[in-house]
Amino acid sequence: MSKKYRSFEDMPIWDKSQKLVLNAYRYTKSFPKEEAYNLTSQIRRSAVSITANIAEAFGRYHYSDKNKFYYNARGSLEEFKSQLLIIITHEHSYS
Repeated sequence: MSKKYRSFEDMPIWDKSQKLVLNAYRYTKSFPKEEAYNLTSQIRRSAVSITANIAEAFGRYHYSDKNKFYYNARGSLEEFKSQLLIIITHEHSYS
């Protein structure tokens, strides 16, 4: 990254991922109660993991440490996307 940020909260990517978390919580409120400990929990945890890994990467000083956590954030994003595909596939069940 060429731009220096004073905090992870200044990073546009963290801001976008934070909005993703808020939308994930808002959207999963409408899920059936039987999904509370299954898909709802998984979606929320993977979304939170994205922001948490970006924040942790920001706090690391060594390039290899930073990259590890940015890769973890990317993995959590892929997990989140996979869960969204499950919702799309079974969307009629949640209406």
